[in-house]
Amino acid sequence: MKKRFIVLVDFSEYSGSLLKYAYGWSKQVKAELFLVHQTVVLTPSLTDSTSRKIVTQYANEQALQKMKELIDTTLPPGARVPYLVSESRLQLTLQKLLIESFENLIFVGLKGTGLLKKIFIGSVAIKIIDNTDNIVVAIPKDIISFSHGKIFVGVTEKHLLNTLELNSFLHFLDKGKINITFFYLAKPHEKILGVEKKLKGLCELFSNRCNTAYTIYEGSSPFTEIKKVINNKIGEILIVQKGSRLLTDELFRKFMINELVYEGQTPLIVLP
Repeated sequence: MKKRFIVLVDFSEYSGSLLKYAYGWSKQVKAELFLVHQTVVLTPSLTDSTSRKIVTQYANEQALQKMKELIDTTLPPGARVPYLVSESRLQLTLQKLLIESFENLIFVGLKGTGLLKKIFIGSVAIKIIDNTDNIVVAIPKDIISFSHGKIFVGVTEKHLLNTLELNSFLHFLDKGKINITFFYLAKPHEKILGVEKKLKGLCELFSNRCNTAYTIYEGSSPFTEIKKVINNKIGEILIVQKGSRLLTDELFRKFMINELVYEGQTPLIVLP
């Protein structure tokens, strides 16, 4: 099945970096690129249908022009990338795209620190993650080139890691040996024997294709310890499971997003 990268574009200052990142990765693994923009049409509530149609058409035409300019100024000369501009809700557009015969990754951009504190509380990113049964790639602003020197996979005790989706994600990487570390952030005085057994099992499961290791960060400051390891800014990727406490617990979420993803400039992969 063909691979496809669906890139969600909002024409912010982050769109260029996101597009460069997805384009470079797509070339490495021979994936198709498809850009999507949802036009936001603002009209008074009492606007008649004819007037609203005119406003919508104008907004779409403006967005189409911006899309062409983004492609021309961001990608190499002659690059041909299909795109869709529509006022339809993004979620409906994605539903239609995801039933097509492709293996898909959905790319979204992460904005600055202020928004990141809210990124999993009602933003476009969390709506996509919550309502889409697909792998989502969230990219901080300043990353423009793809690499995967080290992959860190967060594991929680209650939420099983979706190993099928993790394996699917690994298909989007080149065929070289992959270095992957499964990690667990323990709470103070937490019993970890069961967790350690789970981590060892994951290492064995993926050992045929990857160089695997596992780490448990415990004690009074597990966040500090993991930050020493992941914040190296050398081709690292952070993978978490949708619904796990790494995203749902406020303390964990704030650390993961603000400290590792944004400040550490680490791409975030969310598995369904």
